[in-house]
Order: sequence, then structure tokens, then C-alpha cells
Amino acid sequence: MTYKSVIVPKRGSSEVLKIIENDLRSPSAGEVRVKILATSVCQDDVAARIGNRPFLPKLPFVPGYAILGLVDAVGEGVTEVSVGERVAALTRTDGYAEYIFLRQERLVHVPTTLDPAEAVTLVLNYVVAYQVLHRSARVKAGDKVLIIGASGGCGTAFLQLGQLANLKMYGLASRSKHGALTALGAIPIDYHTQDFVDVIRHAEPAGLDFVFNGMGEEYLECGTAVLRRGGTLVHYGGPQSFARFLLLLAKFLLFALLPNGKVVKGYGVWYLYGTNRADIHVFKSDLLALFKLLEEGKIKPIVMKEFPILEAAKANELLESGTVIGNIVLVAPEL
Repeated sequence: MTYKSVIVPKRGSSEVLKIIENDLRSPSAGEVRVKILATSVCQDDVAARIGNRPFLPKLPFVPGYAILGLVDAVGEGVTEVSVGERVAALTRTDGYAEYIFLRQERLVHVPTTLDPAEAVTLVLNYVVAYQVLHRSARVKAGDKVLIIGASGGCGTAFLQLGQLANLKMYGLASRSKHGALTALGAIPIDYHTQDFVDVIRHAEPAGLDFVFNGMGEEYLECGTAVLRRGGTLVHYGGPQSFARFLLLLAKFLLFALLPNGKVVKGYGVWYLYGTNRADIHVFKSDLLALFKLLEEGKIKPIVMKEFPILEAAKANELLESGTVIGNIVLVAPEL
């Protein structure tokens, strides 16, 4: 038997993505074979394909940072999951495929009541937002925050979780996306036509408690400018080259030395790719908490469009268009 996957044979546009066939082998000891039901499409997939990240997977590789699927077969010694169970995992690569092979300790059980296309968005985007809000920043009700990059999969996760935490939120996005931000409880600011520092200083003269930056390091200076004394900026966006990674580290050091009473933190920077190297028990605990919120209807991921897994090139092209609000998901044909 064989299965298909989508590979990146060389760096470039979405046109380089290629469908190949692979032998469907049996899982080895301690390994689980998972039939993929859904995988999210994220900016890190695009960056790895193009090559604008400091630490890249070797060519050729299968993109796909997070998956949700059914346990199809288990290897010798596997005791944590059984055939037929629904599981999820943060993978960094290999998600654009019909099957994936993973160690059992990396898998998280998924309630069968959840829609796979919605639930898979929690594995990366919502875990990042949840951990930044509640582990890095430790927000409390009434805090005033700014989300830089508020309309994408991670940004809308911040907004939904921020609503639950009773935060006063400002969000940067292009004007065409302001309706979505308003619906999620944020005060939108158009970063193309408005100086958000002036807007926020006028609206919040005492300054903000937190700024969450999912875009480039160029936003660090203006982000800290809108913080109150004692406020914190948490940067979670990935640098676009090794040089910019070093620049980001240098800026962190500079801000640490400045006696301005403000704090700059880097979620994921010191571990290169955040959640993928974080303590697995913390990751599992947080993801299970998010699954519970989804089950209870307290969060509702925005899935702008679903594509069949093997149409990953079209999904990547849409994500790169800059028009996406929320998430894009690849799904198995039977969904």
C-alpha cells in the first residue's frame, strides 16, 4: 500500500510543492501511525518553503506544523493510545500528508465531539496565544493590551481568549479586516493609514499593560512606546533570517539594559520555535484545556477556508495573498 504527501523539493513559491507517493510501512516500536484528518496551514509552513527563517528543515521536506487524525496502527510497546482513537500533535513538519508516523509521547487525545478542522487550529495558534497570555504575561481581567497582527490565525486566537479573560483589546490589521476584529471585542487600528502609537497614546494616556507582537522586530520600539511603566511586550513572531534573529536578540539585550521600567520578553525565541520544544506536559495540559473550551462553546476558531490535503499549493497561495482572516485548514477527503 502507498499514501501521498506534499513535499518541498526546493525553496520557492507555492508552485514548487509536489505530490509524491510513499510506501505505507508498519509503525516501529513505540511509534504510532496516524491517518491525518486535518492539518493547519500557517506562516511557518510558508517561511520554511521560501527559506526566510534562521533554522530551516532540510530539503526535501513535507510541511505541516500541526495535525489531527485517527490512530491507524501502533508499534510494539505503545500503551498510551489505541487504534481508532482521535489524536493531535505539534509536528513542525510532515503534516501535509495522508499519514504520519509519530512517537506515542507526542500525541494528545482529542474529544470525538469536536470538528477536526476547528480543533486542529488549537494545536499551534491557540496554544501560542494561551501560553503568551496566561504563562508569559499572566494577564488579569481589566488589563489593556495591543495585539500586533490581530487578524490571522494566531491573532484571532488572542482576541477570543482575550475576550474570555475580560481584557480591553486593541488590534492592528488592515481596514478590510476591522469588522472581524470588532466582532471579537477589539478596537481596530489600521496600521497602513494610522499611526497606532498616536492613536493609543490618545486613547490610553496612562499606557497599556501588555503588547503582543506577532510581526517583525521592527515593531519592538513602537510597541514599547505605548506601554505604561511596568508594562510588558511579549514578542512571539518568527525572525525572517539568521541575521534578523541575531538583530532580535540584540534588541532584547538592549531593552533589558534600558532603565525605562518596561519589560520585553520573547516567547519561543530562546527555544527557537516555542511550543515545539516546550515541556510536553505543559503543552498537553494547555491543549486539553483549549479542547474543553471548544467543547463548551467558549471559543470558536475562524476557519476561512478548507482545502483537500493534496491541494496544499492552493491553500498556501491563499495564505500568502494577505486576505485571510483566521485560519486555513487542509482536510482529508472524507471530511
